Amino acid sequence: MIEKHLTKEKDYERAIIISVSRKGSDRNLVEEYLEELEFLAKTAGAEIIERFSQELAKPNVKMMLGTGKAEEIKEFISENSISLAIFDDDLSPVQLRNLEKVFEVKVLDRSTLILDIFAKHARTNEAKTQVELAQLQYLMPRLTRMWSHLSKQFGGIGTKGPGETQIETDRRIVKHRIQMLKEKLEDIARNKEIQRKNRTSYPRFALVGYTNAGKSTLMNILTNSDVYVENKLFATLDTTVRQFSLPSGLDSLLSDTVGFIRKLPTHLVASFRSTLMEAADADVILHVVDVTHPYFRDHIKVVDDTLISLNIINKPTVLILNKIDLFEDYYGLKAIEQEFKDSVFISAKRHINVNALLAKMQEVYNQSSHNIKINIPYERMDLVSTLYKCSEIIEKDEHDLGINYMVRVQPDDYEFFKNKFGVFIQP
Repeated sequence: MIEKHLTKEKDYERAIIISVSRKGSDRNLVEEYLEELEFLAKTAGAEIIERFSQELAKPNVKMMLGTGKAEEIKEFISENSISLAIFDDDLSPVQLRNLEKVFEVKVLDRSTLILDIFAKHARTNEAKTQVELAQLQYLMPRLTRMWSHLSKQFGGIGTKGPGETQIETDRRIVKHRIQMLKEKLEDIARNKEIQRKNRTSYPRFALVGYTNAGKSTLMNILTNSDVYVENKLFATLDTTVRQFSLPSGLDSLLSDTVGFIRKLPTHLVASFRSTLMEAADADVILHVVDVTHPYFRDHIKVVDDTLISLNIINKPTVLILNKIDLFEDYYGLKAIEQEFKDSVFISAKRHINVNALLAKMQEVYNQSSHNIKINIPYERMDLVSTLYKCSEIIEKDEHDLGINYMVRVQPDDYEFFKNKFGVFIQP
């Protein structure tokens, strides 16, 4: 039984999911996409009654589906009290309008469904702003249908957010609202940048990964905290930062970012850019993967491609293959270990190999650092606070003329460090 948190009219919506693929597509992959779409729909609060799929040389520009398939689905909807049809790919405004006319129920595409889930899970002012901006940008070309038809005729999944309160809003006002939200997010990003700079002295690690890979569970283990964990997609949206210690005893910071997924709406990625900048500013990225998933290699690629789209490249990274306690094929797991030799295999839930992971994090952090000797004379003790802020102190030795330090500096801070302390740096 799925969680009851839907509309006022009823506890859940009876739904079908639909996939249209090109002829010759990998059937196993199509089924995997439908599995993921069903998980998304259940997260939003729908009960999936049936799946439909069709192979076409190219999608029907008027309805996505072929006419015969559309009639078959229409008959099923009528006979089974279906109130919602969800497509795995984005639909054009024309396709949405025609499909709703034929099916006589609410029709959503994958992007609208994901946006609705984000709207339900947004808690902080930043997350709510990011989601509203993404919704408005995605719905802008669909205003006529959305404002005057969908919100009045239907309720529930896919109508949460601006569609409920701005039915009469015209395009000019929506554009103005979009601009206001962008400016608001820019202000939030500037404030977060100041906060990040103020914690420069701490080594920074950022968790990234496909949604539901176990990032929040791992964060709770490493930082002894209580970040919200649930077996649902996008259970948490806001970046959480917690302090923890590396094996050397060095205090460090760990950030948990929003999970990625296939076909994540472009507007949503753009809106959450400031949140994902935690990964850009990290010294080391921790890429968490659910190794039990049959398409975990695909998941790795989705995350890597998303990071590249955000221009987060060439960062020291630890690949963490999680949930090994659920892997039933011993020899299969051994083969994966041979394939990903430089990775760490763990179970965050059962605390398996967590110490090995911490050791790997320490190793990668140390490898990415520059060790520098610096001598600060006593008359320039005003520089010491900056030294502690922008580097890690490894050794300290006082002498008659000042203090010798051995410090570790991260690549992102190296140029600043050289400019600030250049005259005092020892060869």
